[in-house]
Amino acid sequence: MSSKIALGAAAIAAMFATPATGQDYQLKLHHFLSERAPAHSQMLVPWAERVEELSGGVVDIEVFPAMTLGGRPPELVSQARDGVVDLVWTLNGYTPGLFPRTEVFELPTVFVNDPTATNLAMRAMFDGQLAEEYTGLEVMFLHVHAGNGMQMVDDEVRSPADLDGLSLRTPSRSGAWVIEALGATPVAMPVPELPQALSRGVVDGALIPWEIIPPLRLQEQTDFQIEGADMARLGTSVFQVSMNKATWDSLPADVQNAFREASNEEWLREVGELWRGTDDFGIGMATEAGNTHVVLTDEETVALLAPMAGVVERWIDEVSSAGVDGAALVDAARGAIAAASN
Repeated sequence: MSSKIALGAAAIAAMFATPATGQDYQLKLHHFLSERAPAHSQMLVPWAERVEELSGGVVDIEVFPAMTLGGRPPELVSQARDGVVDLVWTLNGYTPGLFPRTEVFELPTVFVNDPTATNLAMRAMFDGQLAEEYTGLEVMFLHVHAGNGMQMVDDEVRSPADLDGLSLRTPSRSGAWVIEALGATPVAMPVPELPQALSRGVVDGALIPWEIIPPLRLQEQTDFQIEGADMARLGTSVFQVSMNKATWDSLPADVQNAFREASNEEWLREVGELWRGTDDFGIGMATEAGNTHVVLTDEETVALLAPMAGVVERWIDEVSSAGVDGAALVDAARGAIAAASN
């Protein structure tokens, strides 16, 4: 036998003896932001790598940003439920009314300024009070961002009166209620459409955190970033990383355990710190570009938050009409956040 033939035979034998990649479960994770966004590079890719490592290399997760597998952001939940993709990262608010119990954590005065405590509170309440609305999905983890501030094109807002007649992009239905309570008009749109909407005057500003400033270059479209005292925000948005339930059920227990360990409480703390850090970076970029970072006084903050009691009551009435005890959920969420912040 010639040496070339011998080498070829050995290579074929090796190929059949062990998998070429050592990975038995190849999964696709789809999301709506670009690969430049911190959510992609600092959260989703590291999480996927953590799962791969904890699985001993039998899992391979390819992350597809910016809706590159097709569809629009509001379709991500159905893509996961229908098995079009294996995993998604998406904003719950893109599908209004689909996750009413979880929505309690988005409400102003329920969420104030602590993403880490809110992440842990959602985890603590998930099995008993939230899980039933995730039919067809296996939730890996839920998280929030650092909270909604106001990013305005050329209006310095210090009181609800300053918003009279203006329009703001809303991230969710509860965000729309916040905007209405402040006397402005909400305009719904996926976040990738925001820069063009601001530049064309479709909206005068947006209810959105600072972390989105760098990937969307919002410092070029806005002049003012506004928040309350002690980083008080006007609610937040809940995100989920979820897997198609049938795909989850097909995984062996040790692989499922790798996903669970990668998504544990330590990870949720890291995610909270990540989103706080990226928020700080975003506001730094805006101020370096010459934007004005408005931090309201204590008195101005109280005045801005005063209409938010009506938003909470509106939410309670809305979900209670669908058979959900909204008041109990508000109390439970506030208590869970307080407990996690200690």
